Amino acid sequence: MKHTNYPTDLTDSQWELVKKHFPLQPARRGRPRTDLRAVLNAILYLQKTGCQWRLLPHDFPHWRTVYGWYARWRDDGTLRRLHADLVKQVRQRVGKQAQPTVGIIDSQTVKTSASGGASGYDAGKKTVGRKRFIVVDTLGLIWALAVTPADEAEQDGACLVIHETHEQATSLKTIYADSAYNRKGLPKWVRQTLGIQIEIVRKIARGFEVLPKRWIVERTFAWLNHDRRLSKDYERRTDSAEAMIHLGQIRRMLTRLTVN
Repeated sequence: MKHTNYPTDLTDSQWELVKKHFPLQPARRGRPRTDLRAVLNAILYLQKTGCQWRLLPHDFPHWRTVYGWYARWRDDGTLRRLHADLVKQVRQRVGKQAQPTVGIIDSQTVKTSASGGASGYDAGKKTVGRKRFIVVDTLGLIWALAVTPADEAEQDGACLVIHETHEQATSLKTIYADSAYNRKGLPKWVRQTLGIQIEIVRKIARGFEVLPKRWIVERTFAWLNHDRRLSKDYERRTDSAEAMIHLGQIRRMLTRLTVN
């Protein structure tokens, strides 16, 4: 069947940037080798459009094949490694060091679908669903990500992503956060344990003001909301929810790296 060209398909130059993460697999006797570029195109299509696995267009590989490779890449860390590789490439493309010295942390609460899986009630947002904790750099690129039930305390989610960021970026010195992260001694613990200073950015009492650095992480959350698969959390597993976020960011970074 002739393949339709979809806007989410990888260009030749984009495939050149990522193909080292998807090495050719030996063909099974009597069966043709799977086209991994076509598989990745199918996954990116699903992530952007929000369609169900079974409803992938028929000119992609069979949905069971696509899902099988997606689950493999999710579980063996391929998607995380590709995402981390592209983050550093984007930073170097704009003249920055591969690792940041400044980060910004925040969380976003989203509703979950009826598919089940871990969820909780966020009393502050009055929402049943999950929280997305992220740490981004000054370009808005994600360095650490954790999806949890929505009743996860801010300081607990913060510990997860700050630890991950510290492992990925040993040069990190400062993380900007709002007042929700100034509780239970979190800034002191992070400073003493990891050597990272948490700077609390406080909101003004009245009126509106664009808070320094804080708008960067809000813009990243807005990028996530542009993808139908991320408009709410449709995944049964939190690691799948994280993988879908990584996929959206992978697609955006590839665009940034290959735009003329």
